[in-house]
Amino acid sequence: MKIEKKVWPEYFQKIIDGTKTFEIRLNDFSCNPGDILVLREYNPETGKYTGRAVKKKVTYVAKTKDISFWPEKQIKKYGLQIIGFK
Repeated sequence: MKIEKKVWPEYFQKIIDGTKTFEIRLNDFSCNPGDILVLREYNPETGKYTGRAVKKKVTYVAKTKDISFWPEKQIKKYGLQIIGFK
């Protein structure tokens, strides 16, 4: 399966550089090892995509409800997933 997601510029560049090899996302979509994650750079200040994108193969998915990066209500509803890729 191909999954497209927004990524803010500071995180996108680390993915391009190879220093960031995971994503933490709300568990509100299906994601499994073998899926292709298409990460599209998105600038939250302009509300627009930059045009840069990268494809990564999902190698690992862990799901949890113990991280408070998103609003508690959304975490309680969906939980979280940690997505490893290469």
